[in-house]
Amino acid sequence: MKKNNLLLFAAGLFFFHSSQAQFRMRPRYRRPARQTYQQPYFKPELNFSIGYGYPNLDKNALLDFYQYYRGSTTQQGPIFGSLDYRFNRTTSIGAMVSYGKVSAPYYDYNSASTTQPNFTGRLENWSVLLNLVRYMPASPVVTPYVRTAFGINIWNQNYLDAAGNKVVTALPDPPAFAYQAGIGAKFNFSKHAGAFVEAGYGKYIVSAGLSFKLTK
Repeated sequence: MKKNNLLLFAAGLFFFHSSQAQFRMRPRYRRPARQTYQQPYFKPELNFSIGYGYPNLDKNALLDFYQYYRGSTTQQGPIFGSLDYRFNRTTSIGAMVSYGKVSAPYYDYNSASTTQPNFTGRLENWSVLLNLVRYMPASPVVTPYVRTAFGINIWNQNYLDAAGNKVVTALPDPPAFAYQAGIGAKFNFSKHAGAFVEAGYGKYIVSAGLSFKLTK
């Protein structure tokens, strides 16, 4: 009996030490470290853009006259250029300058002629604007952006008859405040050149042009 009890005690002690050894040898689970994506270093850059807008919304500043109606508007521009300093990946600030002309003939409602206007109105405009651009980097090739620009208009206006005489001497001033708000996308051909398209309102509704990076 004592021999049997001794064997049972020895067997129990063996299984106890075996289970303790297995417990100590079981590997501990370690959660893998989280990997964070670090964007490459951004170097500030100086960019120059030149473009053409359509239609020229300066036509909205042409005057209306009692007993005269306005014919079809002809336009030149606006042609615009901007110089911008992009100081981080998402924002740039700079200056934008635009130039354009609009003209339209005016006809007397009581006139039988529709080929010879009574007089013609012409507006020539320079605009100087503070240009703020917010970029939304999508890929190395395409970069959407939002533009907000505001500044001043510089006008030269006249309303002349066929002989070149002024038909109106005291003219109200066109709007002095200039602005352009839009959303667009820049397409990079290389590290230093690309093209852009934009839609918005202010000086124009749609535009397109070229963009150049001036810094290395």
